[in-house]
Amino acid sequence: MSRALNIDTDNPEAEAKPRRFTVDGQSFATARAEPGLHVTATPIGNLGDITLRALHTLAGVDVILCEDTRVTRKLTQRYGIATPLAPYHEHNAAKVRPGILQRLGEGAAIALVSDAGTPLVSDPGYKLVQEARDKGLRVHAVPGASAVLAGLTISGLPSDSFLFAGFLPAKAGERKRRLAELKDVPATLVLFESPQRVLSTLTDVAEAMGGRKVAVTRELTKLHEEVIAGTAEEIATALSGRDSVRGEITLLIAPPASDMQTMVSDAALDAELAAALRTMSASRAAAHVAEALRLPRKRVYARALTLRGGGDEGRRQD
Repeated sequence: MSRALNIDTDNPEAEAKPRRFTVDGQSFATARAEPGLHVTATPIGNLGDITLRALHTLAGVDVILCEDTRVTRKLTQRYGIATPLAPYHEHNAAKVRPGILQRLGEGAAIALVSDAGTPLVSDPGYKLVQEARDKGLRVHAVPGASAVLAGLTISGLPSDSFLFAGFLPAKAGERKRRLAELKDVPATLVLFESPQRVLSTLTDVAEAMGGRKVAVTRELTKLHEEVIAGTAEEIATALSGRDSVRGEITLLIAPPASDMQTMVSDAALDAELAAALRTMSASRAAAHVAEALRLPRKRVYARALTLRGGGDEGRRQD
């Protein structure tokens, strides 16, 4: 097993071998990483999104476990990292996991990466981490890029409460049943979807969840990054007019309307209104804040009148 993973922790010469990485043509030395499993996030598209700590980790471990060595090799070659790569994916995980755990118990430093983003999100790393912790082995978090958070932050949908639901089922019937289970969750839903199924999924979302706001984020951090916002039906219509839909997709769905309204506290609403009322009339401030917070204008206007003192007298000119 150690030969297959190319882990030489028992070899003094390997221990003393310089470990280096390169950034913009400048070479940096690093020490051997601490023993244990290093769960390391890698870029989701733009290779410049790697963290400095991740570079030290990948250069400092004894071996890097990856879903596809061809994908990870592009990253290690970009940064001049010579650490051996070994496959760890859903097809070989059960077979190679005992050997990995043995080497961790013997003091190896091993990094676990996915093809893109943070490991354990829709990949087989969970069982490895679980068994390592059950055996009392060290597990280190090396955080970084995440398509879930990247999509959420630029979607324009509420981000203070969200549920990541992974990939929806490929079969239409099972997908519809899953959406029915999720439709009443009082949080923004974050899903991964393939470009081949996104139109079918949007059709099912429109059927299950009506006219909720939806965002399709595509090719995050890459040259052709795109956010398409609207209802599921509107986005499906827009995408159906294209020759093809390409790239990795993160699909986000707003919470049910009632939850959208209650997620904003009175204190938060008052703060937004107070700022707007400094330069706007109550009616203009209410319209502005209602749109920004996605709240019913009637509720916001009533609150604006209360803050203004019961009426719209003395309104400021805009």
